[in-house]
Amino acid sequence: MRVLIATVTAGGGHLAAAAALEEAWRRLRPNDVLEKVDVLDFASKFYRKIYVETYVKVIEHVPELYAMMFKKTDNDEEVQKADSFRRSFAHHTNKGFVKYIKQFQPDIVLCPHYLPLEIIGHDDKKALPKPFMVSIVTDFEAHAFWLEPAVNFYCVAADETRGSLVARGVPAEQVAVTGIPISGRFSEKLDLLDIRRTYGLRDDMPTLLVLAGGFGMGPVGEILEQLDKVKGHFHTLVVAGRNQELREELCLKERKHPTQVIGYSKNMHELMAVSDLIVTKPGGLTSSEALAMGKPILIINPIPGQEAANSDFLLEHGAATKVNRVEDIPFRLHQMLEKEKLAEMGSAARALGRPDAALDICRSVVSQFEQKTLPKVLEDARGSELEIPYLRSKMRAVL
Repeated sequence: MRVLIATVTAGGGHLAAAAALEEAWRRLRPNDVLEKVDVLDFASKFYRKIYVETYVKVIEHVPELYAMMFKKTDNDEEVQKADSFRRSFAHHTNKGFVKYIKQFQPDIVLCPHYLPLEIIGHDDKKALPKPFMVSIVTDFEAHAFWLEPAVNFYCVAADETRGSLVARGVPAEQVAVTGIPISGRFSEKLDLLDIRRTYGLRDDMPTLLVLAGGFGMGPVGEILEQLDKVKGHFHTLVVAGRNQELREELCLKERKHPTQVIGYSKNMHELMAVSDLIVTKPGGLTSSEALAMGKPILIINPIPGQEAANSDFLLEHGAATKVNRVEDIPFRLHQMLEKEKLAEMGSAARALGRPDAALDICRSVVSQFEQKTLPKVLEDARGSELEIPYLRSKMRAVL
C-alpha cells in the first residue's frame, strides 16, 4: 500500500500530528510505502512566507480580525459560495504538490490539515489519482474547511465533534471518534524521579509548566510577572518555543519562584509528566497531550476561533479552568493550589485523554479502506477465467 501524510506548516500542531501519524503507521504496517510531506515545501518561497507569516501576524496582532474571518468562513452557505475559487486557488498555487501526487500515486492520503484536501479536491481536468482521502481534524470542533467533498473518511477528537459533522450532512458511518493524533511518547512509562533530578525539581513543591507554543507566542512575560505575585512555593518550567528572542528576554529577569526557561523542546512528554498544572493556550495537539497524561490546564488567551472552541470543550468537561486576563492569574492559581482542585481536574483530563489516538486512526483508516476496496476488486474480477489469480494479485497490490 502507498500512503501519503500531507500536512502544512501553520502552527506546530499540524506538524506534530503528522509526525505522530507517521510513527503509528510505521509501527502498524512497516512494509507499506509511506511518505510524509509539507505541502508548502512544493510551493514558492514567497507563497510559503505569506501563508505562514500572515497567519502568525494576524493571530498575534489582530486576533479580532482572525475571529471575524473564522466565523465568516465557518458558515456553510458562505463556504459553498467561495468553494470553487478557494479550491482553484489552492490547486494552482500548489502545482508542485499536484505534480508530486501524480508521481507518487498514493492509495491513501492522511491530512492533518485541510489545505491538501482543497488541492486534491479541485481536479478540474480529472488528471489526479483518486486516493482514499482522510480528514484528520486537529481541534475539538471542525471548521467548515475540513468538510471537503473529496473526503472519504473523517477522524475526529470527540463525540461532540462527530455530532457536529453529522449535523452538517456527513454520513455517520464516515466519521470515527479517534482522538487527535499525538506521539506514542505520551503513553510511555517514565522515571519521574530521574526527570525531576535533571531539572532540579523538588518533590515537596508543585511544578507549573508554562507553554508559548511552537512559535513562542502569547503574553509569557506577563504571565511570569503575575506568577511572582502568587503566595506559596512552586517551581516553574517555561517553554519559549522557537522564539529565541523571547527566551533571552525571559532569562534576564529574576523571579520570586524557581524558574527555568527552555527553548524548543523535543521532550514535552517528560516536562508534562513532572508538571502539576499546564498554563497554555488550548491548541488541539497541546490539549490532547495534556489530557493523555491526565494534566489539568489553566487556559490563557485562547486564539478566537478554533482555540476558543477547544477552551469551551475542556471547560465543559472539567479538565481546565480559564482566566480572561493575566491579572487574574494570582487569585485563580492560589485557589487551585490551596484546594484539591488540581486532583479533580486531573481525573477529568485523564478520562478525556486518548493516548493511542494515532494508532486508532491508522487502524480505522485501514479498516475503512479495505471495506471500500474489496467490493471493487471482487466486482472487477467476477466472471473472469483468471478470477483467483487476479484477486490475489490485486489484493497484494492494495494491502
